[in-house]
Amino acid sequence: MRFECQPGCTKCCEQQGFVYLTEKDIPRLADYLGMPVLAFEKRYVYRTRRLRRLRVPRHAQCEFLRDGGCSVHAAKPFQCATFPFWPELVGNTKNWRKAGDWCPGVGKGELVQIESARATAAQMRAAHPHLYEN
Repeated sequence: MRFECQPGCTKCCEQQGFVYLTEKDIPRLADYLGMPVLAFEKRYVYRTRRLRRLRVPRHAQCEFLRDGGCSVHAAKPFQCATFPFWPELVGNTKNWRKAGDWCPGVGKGELVQIESARATAAQMRAAHPHLYEN
C-alpha cells in the first residue's frame, strides 16, 4: 500500500458521509477554536446514545473546510487523521482502489507497511465500534 497526502488536496473532506467524533475529539476541537466544550457541542455536534458526529452544514460537506483546506487541521478529528487507513479500506483491494478513484494520494509516496496500516485501522475500529458492528 502506498499513500501520501497531496499538497492542497481536500478530496477526502468533500466526500459524502459523516465525520464521527471520539470523546477526546470534542474537547480538543473546542479548545482549538477557543470555545467552551458545551458551546462547541451545541453548535457543531450531533449526538445520539451511540454516536457523536459533526453536523453537516447546508453549504458544504464539512463546517471546517475552507478554500485553503481544513481550518482545524492541527486538531482534526481522529477519523480524519487516520484516513485512508480505515477498516473498510485496509485489506480490501476493491475498496482501496475505489478510494483511489477520487483520492490522489492513494498509490503515491512511500510504501506503507501493512502491519502499520492494520494497526491504524484497529485504532479506528476501537474508537468507533458502533460503525463496525456485524
